[in-house]
Amino acid sequence: MIEMSAGTEKIVSSIMSDAQIKAESILEEAKKETESILSEGEGKSVIEKEKILENAEKTAQMRYQQIISEAKMNSRRMELEAREEIIEDAFRKAEEQLKEIASSDASEYKASLEKVIIESGTEIGGGELEILVKESDFSKIKGSLTSLEKSISEQTSNPTKLEMGANITTIGGAIVKTKNGEIEVNNTIEARMLRFKKSLRSQVAGILFK
Repeated sequence: MIEMSAGTEKIVSSIMSDAQIKAESILEEAKKETESILSEGEGKSVIEKEKILENAEKTAQMRYQQIISEAKMNSRRMELEAREEIIEDAFRKAEEQLKEIASSDASEYKASLEKVIIESGTEIGGGELEILVKESDFSKIKGSLTSLEKSISEQTSNPTKLEMGANITTIGGAIVKTKNGEIEVNNTIEARMLRFKKSLRSQVAGILFK
């Protein structure tokens, strides 16, 4: 069951309430119209009167159901839009938090940066590789190149040499590519969030809308 904010519930409730009032109004108008037709047709046969009444009631009921159905669809759409907005807001906050961590000297971020470089280099298969990071991250990994080369070499069974390339504009993370540029693995924070967003979305929804 989706839990909605008070504001969202109020909107949905208002839609359904307005639809109910509108539908009831149509039924009331149909009733009055039927009574008017019947009063004007006193001279008509009983069968004619009953047929007029039946047709009027059917028309009113069809319109009534149509209004309620439309209202339910609108409320569902607004509910989904509100839910989507909450999920997107959660991703925005997560991105802001990652940006804050990546802008600090936190050992957690340095370890994460080294990890994605190893993952990227291993995915490429080792060899002569170039690392691209933002300017402030250069100093974080400059002294770790030897250990990173060793890790990638061990995991790929291919001697690996890492060099620092040009600085890139990113929140954090790294791009690793072959020296000739033919193969590139983008493991920046933005790229990873984009790749994992679909699977993460269902997890976030599960946490937010239990």
